[in-house]
Amino acid sequence: MFKRSLKNTLLLNIGAFLLVLILEILSIWAVKDRFDSDYSFYLHGINYAVIIMVIIWINHFILIPFFLDKRRYVVFAILLLGSIFLASYYKGYASGWPVVSKFFFFLIYTTGTGMAAFLLRRNIMIQRERDEKEKLQKELELNYLKEQVNPHFLFNSLNSIYSLSRQQSPETPTVVMQLSELMRYQLESAKKATVLLKEELEFIENYLLLEEKRLSNRCKIEYGIDGALLDHTIAPMLLIPFVENAVKHGAQSTNKTSSIDISARMKNSSLYFTVVNSKPDPVSESKREGMGLENVKRRLNLLYPKSHELQIEDTEKVYRVNLTIDLKVVSQ
Repeated sequence: MFKRSLKNTLLLNIGAFLLVLILEILSIWAVKDRFDSDYSFYLHGINYAVIIMVIIWINHFILIPFFLDKRRYVVFAILLLGSIFLASYYKGYASGWPVVSKFFFFLIYTTGTGMAAFLLRRNIMIQRERDEKEKLQKELELNYLKEQVNPHFLFNSLNSIYSLSRQQSPETPTVVMQLSELMRYQLESAKKATVLLKEELEFIENYLLLEEKRLSNRCKIEYGIDGALLDHTIAPMLLIPFVENAVKHGAQSTNKTSSIDISARMKNSSLYFTVVNSKPDPVSESKREGMGLENVKRRLNLLYPKSHELQIEDTEKVYRVNLTIDLKVVSQ
């Protein structure tokens, strides 16, 4: 995806340069006979086109992202006008100040036109990303409303509850309540853009408690939360696919003793979420990552495009997921 984006950016800039070059040549075509040769005429056009594009590139790739987008308007205006003046002085100082001023206002016009095209294109891209996010959110809501809860998980949980009830275990009401909370959370969170991080982590805890009952003593599950959660929010059902993946491909795929270690740590506004599970021997590598992980990767790229880092380490004995998200930054 990065290579494709880089290629598109490169082609767009080449196209912009050719367009500026053509417009510049057409604008001085009427005075072509004043040049000594065709070579000097076209060289003059290329020279002007390069200067114009350099100003536009400086504006688009440095001044706009580092100053205008950060609302440092005065600094942006000073630097933009200063760079235009330097280019104008470099081009026209040998011919006197009238030429410098003429070229200065010409560059302001071309830079303003370039900014209008740039901002229009960026708004179109932002709107396209918003539409994709809304579509993804609707798909998520539809899937959870349709399925309500994974039937496989529901049947396993009911079997566990049935076994506890036959044993007249005092834990039966607690397990029933946990299952109820899981189903309620799935239904309600699917309709929201964000939920409290505390609720998401409580959902994971209830899920693990039920799985621990079902897996009996075959799997050792460790789950820890560190740091102040405060009022931090997160996209719903964003963390559970990593946990489900660990249970499915770790504990459920073997009758031997296995382990799952999950930790969530908050530091400032960043969430550090780690899932480590043992792997049975042998393990089917081709089925390791299903649609759940692909979906969550897509959601991370859309909702936290520049504020998350996902690292997956797949070794012979251990599968590890390290996810870092800056929860202060969320793309709406």
